[in-house]
Amino acid sequence: MSPHGPTFDFSVDLSAHEMLRRTHVMAALGPDWDPAAALRGEEEARALLYSGLDAEQQRIYDELVAAGVLPAGSGDAAA
Repeated sequence: MSPHGPTFDFSVDLSAHEMLRRTHVMAALGPDWDPAAALRGEEEARALLYSGLDAEQQRIYDELVAAGVLPAGSGDAAA
């Protein structure tokens, strides 16, 4: 027995809430949402974000990728 009184098992099943949440997310995305196009857009944005780095920025970027802080891009030598 705990010094704070008897212990008991406490659990909450959130599976019904999770299904409702997923339903709302899919409704918000709409019927025209294309996950492959969204992923391509994210990859293009990432490539643009890290393009045109000067030598020092590239060195820091490479260190961050090597340390696992940033994910390696498909065009990175570390990938």
